[in-house]
Amino acid sequence: MEFFESYGLILILLAAGVGFVMAWGIGANDVANAMGTSVGSKALTIKQAIIIAMIFEFAGAYLAGGEVTSTIRKGIIDPDYFSAVPEYLVLGMISSLFAAGIWLAVASWLGWPVSTTHSIIGAIIGFTATGVSMDAVAWNKVGGIVGSWVVTPAISGIIAYLIFMSAHKLIFQTSSPFQNAKRYVPFYMALAGFVMSLVTIKKGLKHVGLEIGSPNDFLLAIAIAIALGLFGKWFIGRMTFSGSEDKDLQAANVEKVFALLMVVTACCMAFAHGSNDVANAIGPLAAVVSVVSSGGEITSSAKLAPWILPLGGVGIVLGLALFGHRVIKTIGQGITHLTPSRGFAAELAAATTVVIASGTGLPISTTQTLVGAVLGVGLARGVSALNLGIVRNIVVSWIVTLPAGALLSIIFFYLLKAAFGVA
Repeated sequence: MEFFESYGLILILLAAGVGFVMAWGIGANDVANAMGTSVGSKALTIKQAIIIAMIFEFAGAYLAGGEVTSTIRKGIIDPDYFSAVPEYLVLGMISSLFAAGIWLAVASWLGWPVSTTHSIIGAIIGFTATGVSMDAVAWNKVGGIVGSWVVTPAISGIIAYLIFMSAHKLIFQTSSPFQNAKRYVPFYMALAGFVMSLVTIKKGLKHVGLEIGSPNDFLLAIAIAIALGLFGKWFIGRMTFSGSEDKDLQAANVEKVFALLMVVTACCMAFAHGSNDVANAIGPLAAVVSVVSSGGEITSSAKLAPWILPLGGVGIVLGLALFGHRVIKTIGQGITHLTPSRGFAAELAAATTVVIASGTGLPISTTQTLVGAVLGVGLARGVSALNLGIVRNIVVSWIVTLPAGALLSIIFFYLLKAAFGVA
């Protein structure tokens, strides 16, 4: 098409720029999912958390972000409606990336943990419904996303509550917490190993062609769980203790064990997150590059140009380094007071919910999953343990995310149409 011959390079450069903005927004906002609880529980300082997340998020995005990516995320729109007007898809995807990136930057500045997936989906729905056709949007999937605002925080909250209460009853409320920690913490380590390896296998390794297959990935996760449990038993058995009968001192020592566990789970979550959510930035970017390169042909998936994954990885890392501390503080300190054992319960519950969602096809946001888990841990100590003002702001930000992304993308879409002279 003449449009792509005339403006091809400009469109790709523009898409790369706004794709970087979107990746920056993901780093600034969504990486708190992996690191917020570790910082809030003081298992890591904010500087340590950012350094660890930078390494594992970039590794996940670059090594396991995928060579081929879906050009239309989550099947939310029907690409057949664009076959006659491929320039609309290109301009729309550029608008969507910029809209979602701007919204994520605003939310991050305010310290609101919002869903990057819902931001880009809202933006794509916005330009499609107004610029192409209402029928091009899969509204039933939109309904599923709205339902997930309640379902996923509830699932992860219940799991976090159960994990925390079990540790409370089996370890902290006993007469000798440290002795019981030696007995039970290896089981928590094994459970964490099982869930985290499943998250990494299902959300990360499949992108680099290491899809192991359902029976085998469970067997590998079980093997890792057993190995980690045995290592935990050996490691805790070697820990020396002063012999003091003071329960507070014993509990403080137990918290140190959970703090060590949290560092491991945070690394796994960061890798899995980088491999999975980088697609929110590079999927629409890959769509633009694919359509422009083919002169207007629209395909369901696109092979990534070599520069796209590093662009996404660098964007995530810079967003995290420059802006990430705001949302990390909200998740880690704003909702409720976290200790390493509470933070571990929240992080393990969030990872477990991700695994459940992967197996059932439940549409989830990792942000909402983790916030729900932190709420569950807070509720274990009573409603008074929660900062209800912060919780209210977070819920409002979730509701606003879809329409905010949609409105911004509509504005940018019509501005771009005017700038490029597209009818």
